[in-house]
Amino acid sequence: MTHLWIRAEERAQEERVGILPEGVRALIEAGFRITIEDSPQRALPLAPYLEAGAARAECGSWPEAPRDAIIFGLKELPEAETPLVHRHIMFGHAYKGQPAGATLLARFRAGGGVLYDLEYLTDESGRRVAAFGYWAGYAGAAVSCLAFGAQARGGICPPVARFAGKEAMRAAAAQALEGLDPPRVLIIGALGRVGTGAADLCRALDLPLTGWDMAETAQGGPFPEVLRFGIFLNCILAAPGTPVFVPETTPTDPRALRVIGDIACDPGSDFSPIRVYDRVTDWARPVLRVAGQPVLDVMAIDNLPSLLPVEASEDFAAQLLPHLLGLDRLDAGVWARARAVYHAHV
Repeated sequence: MTHLWIRAEERAQEERVGILPEGVRALIEAGFRITIEDSPQRALPLAPYLEAGAARAECGSWPEAPRDAIIFGLKELPEAETPLVHRHIMFGHAYKGQPAGATLLARFRAGGGVLYDLEYLTDESGRRVAAFGYWAGYAGAAVSCLAFGAQARGGICPPVARFAGKEAMRAAAAQALEGLDPPRVLIIGALGRVGTGAADLCRALDLPLTGWDMAETAQGGPFPEVLRFGIFLNCILAAPGTPVFVPETTPTDPRALRVIGDIACDPGSDFSPIRVYDRVTDWARPVLRVAGQPVLDVMAIDNLPSLLPVEASEDFAAQLLPHLLGLDRLDAGVWARARAVYHAHV
């Protein structure tokens, strides 16, 4: 019997979960065993999961889970040097040269476990089968608007916190821009999930919007046009061959650009297309000010969907559930492909 262990997220402000109670019920009806850890911060309450048939476990108890359990979470594990003996489903951020990735892979190598990275669950064409991208784009565009408004008034983007819902987020962005000339916005990656979410927020605010995708970036750069927009939203994941959209010279170049929303947010990657910053931002300090006269702020929050944890969880869980139902066939489909990627890197 396949045993799926849903761990609590231990990262601060991370309230999302990758499966809903109805998904737990469907897995149990299909013959799975489900354990879910208690959590002080999960956006969805524990009781419906237990009513669906899951067994309860203490928060953070997954290291003592049975060896054959598959540990399912979203964000990174707590930093440690202990070997990882289980099979884990999560966003590992380990395959693009990130410093923490080498440590994580070493832990798996030492323990004999396997990483099934959610970013690398793909169909036969290579397209991801489940992603938080839409809500990352929506939230990233909103926070970038908050940053633009604060900057235009002589300040810097204030801290952000979980929003009650997407309409509350849209209203906050609208208020930040009230009384200002609407900034021209450029989205690169406009046809993907992330770009679609970002564009929907911008359209809801009636902002002048330009969308680029593969056709517009096929030349490989440079792209001086980026500097003519007030806000640039990068919605393309870093990968080998990704062109540079914002080079190191940008802070001193003549530009209208005032806010970069690096929604893909991978500054530790060797392939990052945004070359003016070197670390992520967070809810307490949503932007890095990388230039003055004129000011240039970079928004690079790496857990943007957590600002809308219920919507993001519901969307992602619906995409992922059909594939979780195939966890008893790890040698086939998306799971086999993800395991092959792991072995190629470990």
